[in-house]
Amino acid sequence: MTRGDVNHVKVHYKGNDEDFLVFLDSVDDYQRWLGDKSVPLAQVVSSFKVFTTHKHGAQGLLEGASKSMLENEFGTSKDDEAVLKILEKGNLQEFEMMERTGRKNDSNGSYLTR
Repeated sequence: MTRGDVNHVKVHYKGNDEDFLVFLDSVDDYQRWLGDKSVPLAQVVSSFKVFTTHKHGAQGLLEGASKSMLENEFGTSKDDEAVLKILEKGNLQEFEMMERTGRKNDSNGSYLTR
């Protein structure tokens, strides 16, 4: 398998002060969960970690959302409760990581300088 070149799925929630993201395992499981809440969330989300981009939309440097950010936006400091609200009110986004290119072994060929 090449390095990179992977599809990822996330749900973006634009809050009052911050943008929040939750990563998913598959679109199909997410769509099924939206219609049937008995589907276990562990099958839907990659992790119960909420990320923020510090007002840079769905792009930008991701950082874990602090408990105070979650409390201010969702009224709870618990990640799993915030994840539920993001999944219910957020926007689904799919993106593909481009294949990483470049030198793979500098000790071979003309890259070696003497």
